[in-house]
Amino acid sequence: MTSKPSDRARWLLAVLLAAAGCVSAGPAAQPSNAGYLLIVGGGPLPDSILRRFVELAGGAGKARIVVFPMASQYPDAGEEIVKSFEALGASAERVAFDHAGAEAEAAVRRLDGVTGIWFGGGDQARLTAALAGTPVERAIHDRYRAGAVVGGTSAGAAVMTTPMITGDERHPGGSRPPQDLNDSSIAFMTIARDDVVIAPGFDLLPGAIVDQHFVRRRRLNRLISVVLEHPERIGVGIDESTALEVGPDGLWRVMGESVAVVYDARRARVTPQGESPLGAADVRMQVLPAGSVYDPRSGEATLPAAPR
Repeated sequence: MTSKPSDRARWLLAVLLAAAGCVSAGPAAQPSNAGYLLIVGGGPLPDSILRRFVELAGGAGKARIVVFPMASQYPDAGEEIVKSFEALGASAERVAFDHAGAEAEAAVRRLDGVTGIWFGGGDQARLTAALAGTPVERAIHDRYRAGAVVGGTSAGAAVMTTPMITGDERHPGGSRPPQDLNDSSIAFMTIARDDVVIAPGFDLLPGAIVDQHFVRRRRLNRLISVVLEHPERIGVGIDESTALEVGPDGLWRVMGESVAVVYDARRARVTPQGESPLGAADVRMQVLPAGSVYDPRSGEATLPAAPR
């Protein structure tokens, strides 16, 4: 039986869309959620970023925020940002669990009705050690899909993706190791395979790899190394006092005082694994100041318009 023209048109459209998906830039996916991410690169938190987090959590008088401080070793970690959120009209609570505590049903209930979840700075491995694979981590994803905003700074930014950059290095300096291996200012001196230590994060931003303190601490080498080892994922280095906002539409919006730098190797030619050195051709880079918008599906960026 001959198809009606309208049916044929719909069929052709479906085929074209499927084909476009097959040859798209890669799986830097649009989150399947109704909530937002607000990922901060560390450093001083501008008031505009704090206000935006509270706004995304429902605004003054409605926002209910939980702060997870476990990335830090300091006993009072998280108290300052709780006060900052409260000063903006939110209800905020510092909640700290170890892994065993995060397995308890009572811990999950602490997230009931929460509209904002914040991960503090410190060591991201501490945070994943406490929450990864627990009912609390699953509840965080549930709240995010239900419309909550999930944010974090520094270590709290690194945990947003899988792979997660841990901050550890296997072969400092490569064939020319520095004399003082404790000098953090000379970390990640090379672009090399099997050097940057990664681990599973919370995978809240699929298809991406987040680095933080990016420009201030000159972390190009470590992020580009990880991106070239995982070219199906987009690397985004977020500088201090700067945030990446990701909404239900999947677009990445930059706000704050500096830039986010994007490395996209999804269409690049990368040297094969094995004995060859790590290298690539046709990697795309975007340097995105506040007001920029990036579409991870197409790889296209819109820069802010010049003021008139």
